[in-house]
Amino acid sequence: SAMGQTGSKTNFRQAVIELTSKPSKPGDDLFWEQLWSTENVQKASDIFWLVPTSDIRQLRDENPNNLATLCFKAIEKLQEARDNPSTIKQTKVINCVRLLTRILPYMFEDPEWRGYFWSTIPNSESQIPLASCLLGVLSDLLFCLGFTIAKNDGGPEKVDDLAQIDSCEYIWEAGVGCATRPSSTAQMDQNRTEILKLLLTCLSEVIYMPMNDEHRLRWTMHFSAAENRHVLPLFTSLLNTVCSYDPVGMGMPYNYLLFADTREPLVEACLQLLISCLDRDSAPKSDDSGYADNYFIHFLSRIHRDEDFEFMLKGITRLLQNPLQSGYLPNSTKKVNFHQELLVLLWKCCEYNQKFLLHVLKTSDVLELLVPILYHICDARNDQSRVGLVHMCVFIILLLSGERNFGVRLNKPYQGRAPIDIQAVNGGTHADLLILVFHKLITTGNHRMQSLFDCLLTVVVNVSPYLKSLSMTAANKLVHLVEAFSTPWFLFSSPTNHHLVFFLLEVFNNIIQYQFDGNSNLIYTIIRKRQVFYQLANLTTDASSIAKSLSGRKGKGGRTEIVEQLKSPTSVTAPEMPGGTPPVAAAVAGLAATPQMSTMTDKLPTDSSPPSGEDWIATSEWAEAWKAKLPLQTIMRLLQVLVPQVEKICIDKGLTDETEILKFLQHGTLVGLLPVPHPILIRKYQANAGTNHWFRTYMWGIIYLRNVDPPIWYDTSVKLFEINKT
Repeated sequence: SAMGQTGSKTNFRQAVIELTSKPSKPGDDLFWEQLWSTENVQKASDIFWLVPTSDIRQLRDENPNNLATLCFKAIEKLQEARDNPSTIKQTKVINCVRLLTRILPYMFEDPEWRGYFWSTIPNSESQIPLASCLLGVLSDLLFCLGFTIAKNDGGPEKVDDLAQIDSCEYIWEAGVGCATRPSSTAQMDQNRTEILKLLLTCLSEVIYMPMNDEHRLRWTMHFSAAENRHVLPLFTSLLNTVCSYDPVGMGMPYNYLLFADTREPLVEACLQLLISCLDRDSAPKSDDSGYADNYFIHFLSRIHRDEDFEFMLKGITRLLQNPLQSGYLPNSTKKVNFHQELLVLLWKCCEYNQKFLLHVLKTSDVLELLVPILYHICDARNDQSRVGLVHMCVFIILLLSGERNFGVRLNKPYQGRAPIDIQAVNGGTHADLLILVFHKLITTGNHRMQSLFDCLLTVVVNVSPYLKSLSMTAANKLVHLVEAFSTPWFLFSSPTNHHLVFFLLEVFNNIIQYQFDGNSNLIYTIIRKRQVFYQLANLTTDASSIAKSLSGRKGKGGRTEIVEQLKSPTSVTAPEMPGGTPPVAAAVAGLAATPQMSTMTDKLPTDSSPPSGEDWIATSEWAEAWKAKLPLQTIMRLLQVLVPQVEKICIDKGLTDETEILKFLQHGTLVGLLPVPHPILIRKYQANAGTNHWFRTYMWGIIYLRNVDPPIWYDTSVKLFEINKT
C-alpha cells in the first residue's frame, strides 16, 4: 500500500535522524535492522534522496562514532550474507551496498576518515584492514549462486560456503577465457550493477587524494592484486560483458523503448570499473610483462589468441560505431552513451598489449575504428565540455600512427557512410578524410584545441611516407597550413611555433621522396603555391625585421590569431549536425594540462628550443639557428626542375587548364634529380608520468559526470579535477 511505503521510508529517515543526533548505540540491533531491511527503498536514488548530503556531513563531523559504527555494521551485514549464501536476503544486502555507496565519498573527503579504512578491524584476530575486508566481501558476492550468478550445468543449486565455488567456472559472459554463455537474469544483472558501483566508489578515493600522495591508488592496487582471489574471473567477466554487448541486436525498431534494458547499466558499470582498474603508477620489473602488481593489467597484457583479439576488436568497434548508426526511422535504434569510456578502454588495450595493437592494424578493420574516432573529433571540436574527448581521440590516432601499417591502411577509399560533416571527401581515401578532419579541427576548433596542433601534425608526418595519392582538396589544405604557419610574426611570437612548419615540410619531403608517382595533386599544389616556400627560404631574421614583424601584435603565441586568419572569408563555421550533440551536461570536469609533445614522443623537429617563459622574446641568433635547419632542399630542387618545364608547357600550348599540367606531372619523374632520400622517421608515443596523469584525470572526470542516477560524487570536494557548473 502507498501508506505502508511512506511508513517504511519515514522509518528509514527517522533512523538516519537518530543516527545523526544521538549518542552511538552499537548494541541496538533492532535499530540497525530497520536501516537495512526497509523493503520500500526500490532503487539506489531513493537512498540518495532519503540521506541528504547535510546529514552525512553532520554525522561525520558531529557523531563520528555513529558513522564508524554505521560503516562497520554495513560491512558486517555484507560479510554475514557472504558467509551464508544459501539464505541470502537480497534486498537487505543491496540496501547495505547502496548505503555504503552513498556515504563513502564523504568519508574520502576527509584525510582521517580515509585512514579509517586502512586500520585493522576492531576486536578481531585478523590483521586485515577494513578496506581489504570490504573489497574481498564484494568480490565474493559477485560470484554468489542465485544472487549474481546462476547455477551452471552439473554445478550445485546452492552452496553453504562460497569457498566451494571456483569462480573461473562462472565467468559472466562468453569471450576471452570462456567459451559458453552462462544464463543470467535481469535481477542478477541489477545486483551485479549495484555492487560494481560500490567497488567503483571504493576506487574513487584517488579523486580526493593530493596528486603527490603515493597511497592514492591503494584501493585499486589491493583490488587488482593477487590478494583478490577472483581477480582473473573478474577481469574476464568485465571485459567479456562489455565486448559482447550488442545494444541493437536482432531487435525490432523502437523495442528498446518498450523493455527496460538491465544489460546496458551493467555494461556501463563493468566498463567504468574495468578502466579504473587498468591504472598504475609505475611498472615494476618483477616479471616479463612488467605488470605483476596489477593483475588486471597483467592479464590484459597476456592476451594473445587471435580469436580473443578479434572478439575484443569487434565488440569495441560495434559499440563505437553505434552512435553513428541512424537506421531508417529517427531514434529507432538504441544509442549507447559510453563512447568516452570505450575510447579509454581501446587506449589501454593498445598501450598494454602490443600484440593487440598489431592485430588491430593487420587488416583494414582499423578503419572501422578510425571513422567513429574522426566523427567524434569533428562533432566535438567546438564543444567546451568535450575538449577531453577530442584530446583522447587524437592521442589514440597518434598511438596508431606510430606503426607503419596504419599509414598503409589509410590508402583505402572512403565510401562516406558516416555522418561526418566534411565536404569534398567522397571518392577520396581515408587519408584524405583524416587530413580534412584535422584541418577542420585546426581552423574551426575550440581555442583549447591549440595545444593539439603539434600532435595532429606529428600524426600526418608519421603516415606521410605511405600515402599513395592525396586528393586535390587534401593537398590544398596542407599547403594552406604551411602558408599560415610560416607567417613571420607567427614564427617569431612563440619559441615553438616553428615546429609546425618543420612538421609540414617533413610531410612534403616524405611524399616527394617516397610517393612521388601517385601524388601529382600535391606536386601541382606546391608548384602553384611556390611563393610560400620561396618566402620561407628567404625569411629575414635580423633583429629589426623580427621587431617589425611583431610590432602591433599583442597576445602570446598567436595561435588564436593565426586560426582567425586561417578561416578563409568563404569558410563559414559549418552548422553542427542535428542530433549530434547531447543536451548540455550540467557540469564540466576540468582536465590536466595537455602533455607536451616533447614528452609524448621522442625526436622533436629541432633540438634548440630555448626555455619558454613569460618573458621569452625572439632573438636573431635563435631564429637563425632553426632557420638554418629548415628541410627545404627537396622542395627547392623539385621546384627548380619542374617549374621551368610546367611554364614551358603552358606557353607552348597556351594552357590555362590544370588537367593537362596534372597529366604531365603524372608521367614526370625526378629520379636521380632529388637529394638522397632521408631515412623515414616515425615518432612513437611514449608513456610517462605526465601522460598517465592526463588519462587518469580525464577518465575519472567522465566517470564522475556520467554517474547521475544515483549522483555518487556530486557535491563532494574532489581534488583531482575542478568541476565547473555550466
